[in-house]
Amino acid sequence: MIDTPSEPDPAEDDLPDGDGTADSEALVVCPHCGAASEVGLDPGGGAQQQYVEDCQVCCRPWRVTVRYSAAGGADVSVEPLDG
Repeated sequence: MIDTPSEPDPAEDDLPDGDGTADSEALVVCPHCGAASEVGLDPGGGAQQQYVEDCQVCCRPWRVTVRYSAAGGADVSVEPLDG
């Protein structure tokens, strides 16, 4: 077997620097019903992310915005999808 160097993974460039631990969950408050819910985060998805998720209580959709700092901390906000 020949050992060849692997190509660098371009997705690794999006991972936050720091001690190797990045936030993987956050507590948010539904902008519709006010219920607190825990959302899972994907640090490998890039330093800035935006996606749609439904409230676990009222089932109405939110736009979730995640911004990772260089140290791996996540700033997470939610807003109504229709607003």
